[in-house]
Amino acid sequence: MTVSHRALVWLLGWTLAGCAVGAFAHDPEKPNRHADRFEHYEGTKTCLECHEAEALTFFHSQHYKWRGGTPDLVNTEEMEKLGKLSMVNDFCTNPGGSQWIGKVLNEEGKVLAKGCSGCHAGLGKLPGPEPTREQLENIDCLICHASGYRRDLYATDEGGWEWRPILYQNQEGLDSVSKRISLPDRAMCLRCHSSSGGGPNFKRGDIEYALKDPDYEHDVHMASVKEGGQDMWCIDCHIDDEHTHRVIGRGVDMAATDRPDRELSCAGGCHQGFAHDEPDIDRHGRLSCPTCHIPEFARDDPTDMFRDWSNVTYNEEKGKYVYYQDLEYDVEPVYAWFNGSSFAQVPGRPVQRNAEGKITMILPQGDRDDPEARIAPFKLHRGKLPVLTEQQWIAPITTEELYHHGDVDKAVRDGTRTLYGLEDVEFEWEDTIRYMGIYHAVPPAEDALQCDDCHSPGGRMDWQALGYEEDPYPEQGRDGGAS
Repeated sequence: MTVSHRALVWLLGWTLAGCAVGAFAHDPEKPNRHADRFEHYEGTKTCLECHEAEALTFFHSQHYKWRGGTPDLVNTEEMEKLGKLSMVNDFCTNPGGSQWIGKVLNEEGKVLAKGCSGCHAGLGKLPGPEPTREQLENIDCLICHASGYRRDLYATDEGGWEWRPILYQNQEGLDSVSKRISLPDRAMCLRCHSSSGGGPNFKRGDIEYALKDPDYEHDVHMASVKEGGQDMWCIDCHIDDEHTHRVIGRGVDMAATDRPDRELSCAGGCHQGFAHDEPDIDRHGRLSCPTCHIPEFARDDPTDMFRDWSNVTYNEEKGKYVYYQDLEYDVEPVYAWFNGSSFAQVPGRPVQRNAEGKITMILPQGDRDDPEARIAPFKLHRGKLPVLTEQQWIAPITTEELYHHGDVDKAVRDGTRTLYGLEDVEFEWEDTIRYMGIYHAVPPAEDALQCDDCHSPGGRMDWQALGYEEDPYPEQGRDGGAS
């Protein structure tokens, strides 16, 4: 029996004893559990009749506000409110303004985009500062809690847009769907999290839609018990144990932290006290678990590794202008020290560049001398974004209209006007990098990294970048581990 296989046997024995199947946060499927709670679903106000307190907690969560406190960013004040709506990223740049909601059509009438609010747990209104009745009724409870729920974009009588259930004109069907209420299962979470960034697995790289029902080879945690897995749901790790709609867990590139009082880690959860019972492995205490246990990501769907917004061309098949992107399968992570804190590029402040002159959108903090830091795996995303020449601020792009007309200059100026209120700006295109943590899609233990994957000539670790003069244990790591 190999070292890895022995570790797997030990792990499963401990896991099944300490985190037994059926003992997770999610509840068994209970179809129509709300069958007797109401007669007809009339929108969110139906939910509010019993769940106004829950709606109030959800209103203040990151899933609704798309911004929050930033205690884990080293370059902001703890109470500074930042998030998707107030920052610029290297994927869709900024979700506010005209790209929040609305149908963008080409000359043939084909829908090119419907807006970033399609992945917001609301019905189309921007999150407001206060939980007014209008804001509470804007919450879309069903998108996270109703199996089989689907919605689409419809014009309002006032000339605007809103998200409605596709069955909104079929009361019987809508009533049936709205009564199939449960805690959020994998499919409900993946509705948004697997398609962020413009396409399947484009953004995160390790959250593929295959996680809805993965086989054991793809993910040992979420695979069914029949497949040999644990049938875990996302909420089994990203728990809401205080019933506040604020979930545990923060990736390196998340500005805000919903639950700063709770850390999410393998060793701090189900695998607390775990040892591989192999000295050569157990001495690697400066490594995070995913470093060895997620050797590659984007194994089912390719992920976006480079996006160049300065290079826009017309795509005949899609009937729209598209940015240049590199999509890759089976990507090997890069490795860096991470102590749980990050540096984030904040709009309205001069950009920070690394030694190579690239703008660091997100940079994990920590180094070899930091006792809190561990070597962790990352997706290193590269981009090309506009920077305002005079202010040296990162600039957003009105992407929705760009798909239609292909005028990059206009799209940058529109985005800058929306976010900063500036006119007649000059800008230059610059290279950006973003570190994104890899945490999901854990294959079987026998597929974990072996000693010579790192401790051999041409191994995957950049030892000098990690603060070592050379591989500290060049003999395949048999005499020691990272220290």
